[in-house]
Amino acid sequence: MTDILLNIDASSVDWSRAQFALTAIYHWLFVPLTLGLAVIMGIMETCYYRTRKRFWKDTTRFWQKLFGINFAMGVATGIILEFEFGTNWSNYSWFVGDIFGAPLAIEGIVAFFMEATFVSVMFFGWRKVSPGFHLASTWLTGLGATISAWWILVANAWMQYPVGCEFNPDTMRNEMVSFADVALSPFAIDKFCHTVTSSWIIGAVFTVAVGCYYLLKKREEKLAVESIKIGAAFGLLASLLAAGTGDGSAYRVASVQPMKLAAMEALYDGGTDVSLTAVAWVSPFSQPDYSRGGEPPLRIGIPCGLSFLATRDAHGYVPGINDLIKGGYKLPDGTTALSLDEKISRGSRAVNDLAAYRSMKSRGSKDVHADSVSAVLDRLKANMPYFGYGYVSDAGQIVPFIPVCFWAFRAMVGLGALFIIFFAVVLFMVYRKDIAGAKWLHVAALAMLPLGYIASEAGWIVAEFGRQPWTIQDMLPTWVAVSDIGAGSVMLTFFIFLALFTTLLAAEITILCKAIKKGPRA
Repeated sequence: MTDILLNIDASSVDWSRAQFALTAIYHWLFVPLTLGLAVIMGIMETCYYRTRKRFWKDTTRFWQKLFGINFAMGVATGIILEFEFGTNWSNYSWFVGDIFGAPLAIEGIVAFFMEATFVSVMFFGWRKVSPGFHLASTWLTGLGATISAWWILVANAWMQYPVGCEFNPDTMRNEMVSFADVALSPFAIDKFCHTVTSSWIIGAVFTVAVGCYYLLKKREEKLAVESIKIGAAFGLLASLLAAGTGDGSAYRVASVQPMKLAAMEALYDGGTDVSLTAVAWVSPFSQPDYSRGGEPPLRIGIPCGLSFLATRDAHGYVPGINDLIKGGYKLPDGTTALSLDEKISRGSRAVNDLAAYRSMKSRGSKDVHADSVSAVLDRLKANMPYFGYGYVSDAGQIVPFIPVCFWAFRAMVGLGALFIIFFAVVLFMVYRKDIAGAKWLHVAALAMLPLGYIASEAGWIVAEFGRQPWTIQDMLPTWVAVSDIGAGSVMLTFFIFLALFTTLLAAEITILCKAIKKGPRA
C-alpha cells in the first residue's frame, strides 16, 4: 500500500486538485440558482393556482423558462464532477468508495430521476394535467433538486467528518457500518441547511435583479414589481436563516475541524475568552509565520466572540494553530489533545502495521502465529484514527493557506450581512415608496447579482480549502488519494474543461439574457 500510494508525482497532485476545484467552482455557479429559482417559481405558481389570473400563469412560465436554462447547465457540469472521482482520484475511490458511493448512487437513482420526471410535467404538462397536479409537479421539481443536494452534501460532509465506517484490513477499504450515521451526521445536517438557505439567497437576488432590470427599461412593470416583492421577502428570510445556519455550521467546524477554524480566524495562539476577529491585516499573497505566535497586525476583535461561537461559552477554550500542532490542552471530553508529532507517530505505526498484516496474510497461516496476527490487528485498530498522519512529514503540510481561508470567510460573512440590509431596503421601497422611480436601487440590484455568487463561492472556498490537506479528515491526505497518472494528462484535461465550462457559462449567460430581454410573452 505504501508503495502504491506514495510514489505519485507532486505535480499530478496539484493539477488533479486544480482540475477538481475548477469543475466544482463552475458547477456551483449553476446549482444555487437552480435551488433558489425552484422556490420562486413554486410560490408564483401557487399564486396562479389560488387566483387563476392569467398574469400569474405567464409570470410562472417566464421564471420556469429561466429555471430550465440554468438546470440544464448544472446537470452537464455535475456529471463531469462525479466522473473525476474515478479518473483523477482512484485511490480515494478505492479506499472509501463503499461509503462515498452510497449517497451519490441514491442521488442519481432517486433524487435526479425525481427531478427529471416532474420537470418534464412542469414544462410540458400545462394543458395535459390538472392545475393541482401541475402545481405539485413544480414543487416536487424543487424538492427533487433539494433532495439531490442533500445526498451530495451528505457525501461531502462525510469527507470532512467521517463516521459510520470501519476499516477492513483484508480488503484495504473502509466499509460502511451504519448508513444512518452517514446520512444523518450532524455535520451533514448543518452543512445542508446552510448551503440550501444560502442558495435561496442567489435565487432571490436574481429575481430582484431581473425585476429591477425591467423597471430600469420601463417595461413589464407589473411582473417586475410582483417579482421583486416575492424575491425580496424570500431573500430576507433566506438571509436571516443563512446567518443562523452559518453559526451552527461554524460551531460544528470548531468541534471536528479546529484547524479550519483557526485558519479562518488567523488564530495562531488560542486560549480562553478569545475574541472574534472583526478587522485584521493578513497578507493575501503569502502564508504568515504562525509559529512566532501573536496575532495579525491591525486586529480588532469582538470580545469573547470566538469562544462563544466555537464552544457556546464566552469563556471557552479555543485552540490556535500552534496549540493544535503542540497539543497538550484539554479536549471537551476531558482527554488531552495529542501533538502533531504523536499523531504522525501513531499514523506511521498504523501504516506499518497494515503492511505487516498484509505480509503475514500473504505468507499463510502455517508460517504466522495467530497471536501475532491478532496483536498487529489490535494495534492497527487502535491507531487507525490517525492513519492519514502516517503520510504527513511536518506541520506545514497540515496548515491550510491562511490568507485564502481568512479573506474568503470575511467576504462570505460581510456580503451575507449586506444581503440582509439590501432585501430590507428593497421591501421598504416596494411597499412604502415608489420603487419604479428609484433608479439607484435598480442599478444596485444589478450590482448585487455578482456579489451573491462571490459570497456563495467564498463559502465553498472556506469549506474546501480550509480542510486541506485532507481529502478525508485525518484519514487520507490529497497526495495519497490521487490517481497514479501523469501530470501532463491532467493538465491537458484541465484546459479542455476550462474551455468547455467557460463556453457553457457563456452560453447560459447569453441564453438567459436573451430570454430576459424577450420577456414573459416570448
